[in-house]
Amino acid sequence: MRAVQPPRSAYAWYVVAILTLANVSGFVDRQILSLLVEPIRRDLGLSLTQMGTLMGLPFAVFFTLMGLPLARLADSWSRRGVIGIGIALWSVMTAVSGLAGSYAKLLLARVGVGVGEASLQAPAVSLIADYFPEERRATAQSVYATGVFLGSGLAYYIGGWMVGLVSVQEQWTLPLVGAVRPWQTVFFMVGLPGLAIAALMWTVREPGRADATGGAAPLAEVRAWIRGNAAVVSLYAAGFAASATVNYAIAAWLNRWMVVSLDYTVARAGMVQGLLTMTVGAVGVVAGGRLSDWLSRRSPDNAPVFVGIIGAAGMIAFGAATFIGSSAGAAVALLAGINLFAALPWGAAQAGASSLVPGPIRAQGIALFVLVVNLIAFTLGPLSVAWITDAFFGGNEIFLGSSLAIVTVAGMTIAIGLLLGVRQARRRRT
Repeated sequence: MRAVQPPRSAYAWYVVAILTLANVSGFVDRQILSLLVEPIRRDLGLSLTQMGTLMGLPFAVFFTLMGLPLARLADSWSRRGVIGIGIALWSVMTAVSGLAGSYAKLLLARVGVGVGEASLQAPAVSLIADYFPEERRATAQSVYATGVFLGSGLAYYIGGWMVGLVSVQEQWTLPLVGAVRPWQTVFFMVGLPGLAIAALMWTVREPGRADATGGAAPLAEVRAWIRGNAAVVSLYAAGFAASATVNYAIAAWLNRWMVVSLDYTVARAGMVQGLLTMTVGAVGVVAGGRLSDWLSRRSPDNAPVFVGIIGAAGMIAFGAATFIGSSAGAAVALLAGINLFAALPWGAAQAGASSLVPGPIRAQGIALFVLVVNLIAFTLGPLSVAWITDAFFGGNEIFLGSSLAIVTVAGMTIAIGLLLGVRQARRRRT
């Protein structure tokens, strides 16, 4: 395929807008299941173990493992094509989740969502990197990353609203579908609009690839680059993985902590969590991108690392204050601080990853970064809080706040140490 040169800035921002819409769609489809636990368990007769498997394993495994082959395809073919087909797949499979009448069918639908969403992150970050010069790249990546917080926030809010709705209306009748439960309708509502976004992807033009060689680099070249940059790449990915682990831990258990410790209803907790994520989280990620671009004028290589360290330090302060003895009134204000600093690093982190990897293998390098971050965070985040609560507090949920505080302080301290190590590794390599 012949690449074209990137057009003017206005069109580049149009591309970012389309990719951000895709990111919003993906995170709504990804997160919505966790807010519909009780009605799905009731209607399908599932155990807690089955429900826990649905929320994690089928999506996480296929999302992470399919990322690398799809990124390699994006490096050799059309990034626009890979993303557009992926959006259509995860949107259809989310809607199919609303037709599932058994555990096995819902599990297979979640596998399809994971495969589809694996097509987005690395190719999208690679596209944005080729549309923007390095000094403006973090801001562009941070706008794209707002999709994470807008999408997650919408999922929390819709899920909270849904909890209240289930108790009022037990069954609906839809044209062509027939009688459905309210939770099934939610999958149709959030899945089908994604098809329109998939169509919009075909209005995106493929920009010229930085350092393009006419196709994906040989795998031997990819492995050689990783070996030559192993220390920097490992510390960078592990540092942001530690940060993401804390974020996933809080995302998984915040709703339950608000119910147990603040006497919120599940619906109110979901709506508060959703509004904070959509507003403060979105502001935080854009602010982090702007900060990274400003810092890059003084230290281009280390700007994303500095933003990651600032975000981790803020999380330590607000996390400890929030989860240890805060009142219901103070908790919302403190949770705003958590949302701000949790979001701060992620546009900068993606921009740093795209600058770290050379053009011919950019999508594959970013996919490796995404794989490391998500495998660690998906696995350890929710599990760490549960394990600490069981091991040290006898499984008493009243101590969920203490477990969340321990995970936040420990995880973010590790993140700071690893990110400081990136600077040292860069100095040694130089």
